[in-house]
Amino acid sequence: MGISFLQAFLIIIGLLTLLWMLSVAIKNVSIIDLFWGFGFVVANAFYFVSSGDFSTRKIVLLALVTIWGLRLSIYLAWRNLGKGEDFRYQEFRRKYGAERYWWVSYFQVFLLQGILILLVSLPLLGANFGTQSENFFFLDYLGILIWIIGFAFESGGDFQLTKFKQNPANKGKVLNTGFWKYTRHPNYFGDSAVWWSYAIFSIAAGSYWQIVGSILMTLLIIKVSGVALLEKTLNNSKPQYQEYIKETNSFFPWFPKK
Repeated sequence: MGISFLQAFLIIIGLLTLLWMLSVAIKNVSIIDLFWGFGFVVANAFYFVSSGDFSTRKIVLLALVTIWGLRLSIYLAWRNLGKGEDFRYQEFRRKYGAERYWWVSYFQVFLLQGILILLVSLPLLGANFGTQSENFFFLDYLGILIWIIGFAFESGGDFQLTKFKQNPANKGKVLNTGFWKYTRHPNYFGDSAVWWSYAIFSIAAGSYWQIVGSILMTLLIIKVSGVALLEKTLNNSKPQYQEYIKETNSFFPWFPKK
């Protein structure tokens, strides 16, 4: 297991290094966002092949991770197409200076994301190399159920938000229908649920400590790059958001408060 984890790390870092070289050439660090979902597809596929046997659990997990990862990368590529470099990276570029940021970005963005991908992917490693019985049982079915719920919230929330933003009449307004009626961040909740489904597959395979990857992903979503960051931005940019906060749960879905 340890050797496969190290090999996967080298593969991910190698791909990210190539992506970094492209970002330097086109002066756009934002292309790193497209690799987040795809990186997990690569890591899990490598774990799957390296495990040496292809049980039903591993095949199901391979399909679920591939669907989730490719959907996310394709969506981000489509959403960011033609929009140029994200303002966060532009700020870093100004802070460090164009003559330095080309190499600073490798460590600050690309190498950091590679490390995070490998740490978060630990449940996938555990599920592929676990020593528990390879026969499907209730935990596997529970994992599939939670994945379906999470994927529905994540992909459905992204789709509804995209349609909402495409209507010029909604500029400055707050989306509070569909999945967004029950949680202010259905896509983030769905993403976290998907990763807890992978943790359940890991436990079903007899790998327990590896679920720290799912814990890390949830903390990143809630405390670092997801909910906390977006809440701060929306509070400042949309006056209606305060009323939305009073009525709707932040993360876990529930019925609106009256």
